[in-house]
Amino acid sequence: MDIENTKVQMRKGILEFCILQIISRGEVYASTMLTELTSAQIMVVEGTLYPLLTRLKNAGFLDYKWVESVSGPPRKYYVLTEKGTTFLAELHGTWDDLHASVSQIIHPQPPQA
Repeated sequence: MDIENTKVQMRKGILEFCILQIISRGEVYASTMLTELTSAQIMVVEGTLYPLLTRLKNAGFLDYKWVESVSGPPRKYYVLTEKGTTFLAELHGTWDDLHASVSQIIHPQPPQA
């Protein structure tokens, strides 16, 4: 078993949640998401982002608009849909539960006497 592979799999498990959270702040360009995910050490492979954005768009969680750029071709900016906002709220609840459960395992409380 390879530790690096396990770390990658753990990050992939929370990638959708992190992407939706970034987009929830307002219109965002894909390269901006990639920069934030990379600096937070969540994104490991650049080619993962675009298929995931497409899947989230096809599920109705995202929408996008094209914005002209002065320095090149138009840019696609992503926003959450109402359905995406609801989905993200559900994920927040799941994250809170998961975080509490893992914390309980990592830092067990001694039995009460």
